[in-house]
Amino acid sequence: MRVHHSILYLLLISVACIAAEEPVHVIQRGDTIYSIARSYGVRVEDVLSLNGMTDTDVLRIQVGQRIRIPGNAQSSVSSVPAAAFTEHRVAKGETFYGIARRYGITLQSLRNVNQVSESYILKEGDVLRIPTTAVAGTSKTSPAPQGDRSTPAAGTVPRLTETRPMDASIRWPVKAQEVSYMTGKLNGVVVVGEKSESIRNLIQGTVVSAGPYRGFGKVAIIQVAGGYLYVYGGCESLSVKVGDRVASGTELGKLGIDAVSEKPQLFLMVYRNNNPMDPARAPRA
Repeated sequence: MRVHHSILYLLLISVACIAAEEPVHVIQRGDTIYSIARSYGVRVEDVLSLNGMTDTDVLRIQVGQRIRIPGNAQSSVSSVPAAAFTEHRVAKGETFYGIARRYGITLQSLRNVNQVSESYILKEGDVLRIPTTAVAGTSKTSPAPQGDRSTPAAGTVPRLTETRPMDASIRWPVKAQEVSYMTGKLNGVVVVGEKSESIRNLIQGTVVSAGPYRGFGKVAIIQVAGGYLYVYGGCESLSVKVGDRVASGTELGKLGIDAVSEKPQLFLMVYRNNNPMDPARAPRA
């Protein structure tokens, strides 16, 4: 069965196919579709539509890939008035990546507005310009970061949840202590388990993606007969690699601690023919 590349990978866009006036964003480490749209002042829906993407594609953006930006975006720093920025004085241990993450903007945007190259080494006492829209979205009570954590902040991909009564007859990839449903941009469930417990595959399939995704730890995506894709996020480590055939019950990885909730949480999403479905109703072996 062929893999649906529209779900698993963004198409690389040739420069020759892009109009000169249409901005293009090259994906950097830590970028998400949501932070990119925010930094350019455009709607997420418009970015997805322009690039022929679905909600599931946000899990598969790759460093170095090119994303077309709607023509009404702020494509140059010079077009933004000085009043649109505030200042951030760099503290010891801070990095460009950590500061961009703190304010919810992309690493590339932070470099662009401060007109610094990728080779520039940030120093304590440096003063950076930060878009005021990013500052407005940052909690004033948030403590200053003490350097960068190894686990990226999860807030870049909005995920509101709704807790529902558990059905003890349903088998989950971990021993469920609590199950809640995502009600935001992504569709799926959040299952609370025990830190470092094994995450078990629900049904036989093939690993088509295995690696980190900002905000969801390490993620394994399993392709299953019948047009299904099972997305297992929240892993602190993975036990499988791309191309592996995995049976029901196979360990995919170990459960990690979510950076926002500080709980051991598994994020499970299931799609059939590109459409999300209730993971509780998804086939199990």
